[in-house]
Amino acid sequence: MIRLDPRSPLVLDTRELGRRPGTMRKVHRTIPAPAGLGTEVIGVPEGADLELDLRLESVMEGILVSGTITGRAEGECVRCLDPVEQRVEADVQELYVFPGRTPDGEDEDELRELVDDLIDLRPVLYDTLVPALPFQPVCRDDCPGLCAECGARLADDPGHSHESADPRWAALQGMLSENENDDLTEHDEHGVTAGPEPKES
Repeated sequence: MIRLDPRSPLVLDTRELGRRPGTMRKVHRTIPAPAGLGTEVIGVPEGADLELDLRLESVMEGILVSGTITGRAEGECVRCLDPVEQRVEADVQELYVFPGRTPDGEDEDELRELVDDLIDLRPVLYDTLVPALPFQPVCRDDCPGLCAECGARLADDPGHSHESADPRWAALQGMLSENENDDLTEHDEHGVTAGPEPKES
């Protein structure tokens, strides 16, 4: 059985609520973010502050946790790779059931359970904050990104461009170049064609 440390900032103690439906208390707490709270391109750095503004309410089946979790995420723009930092906020509404009190019609595997009247917030953080992060973060909505040919940052040079032939014409251009080379070679080998011989008088 999992044992939780009531001294951990990621653990909430509900014993003072008892099991009397209707009892409630509010929790305002700043906790350090656990590792891995994000995606490959953006996330809340490990140890960064997360603000909890929660309400714990005793109900028939267990403890209902509701409120918000707020923090700051850091990552990189998917277009230009510049650093990105933004506020992230997620709503929480999670029922932690008392052991043996699974509500009718609910799958026991899909519910969270109190452990010695303690709540483990860690899985809730991952389930609520990570989906709230932008899937493709950008430094600004109109970020033009990087040049596909040289990697230059287009925001620094709006007129940046490269002259390049349409690749669909590359084969034809190659054929024309070959024909021109053949004509020059033939000209060099035979010289200029002489005009007609003068007629005898």
